Amino acid sequence: MRSAPKFSEDVVPLSDLKANPGRVVHQVDETHRPVLLTSRGRGVAVVQALTDYEAEAEERSFLRAVVEGIVDLEAGRELDLADVKQRLGLE
Repeated sequence: MRSAPKFSEDVVPLSDLKANPGRVVHQVDETHRPVLLTSRGRGVAVVQALTDYEAEAEERSFLRAVVEGIVDLEAGRELDLADVKQRLGLE
């Protein structure tokens, strides 16, 4: 599980990233916290470990599907299990 950002450690100026990109990559890989990149004091991008990004994307997709399912149920759009199996050719 990814921990909360530590702004004292997880904000990096672009110039630091340019000078030592390996340090930033190692940091996000080890801490599982994203790093905020700044330019002239403003946030411009986030660097995140690929495995953490993929896990979060999968979680967002799953949660989106759950919400869509709940909306369908509330709107009366539901099928019984026999209909689902028939549509999927599982019978």
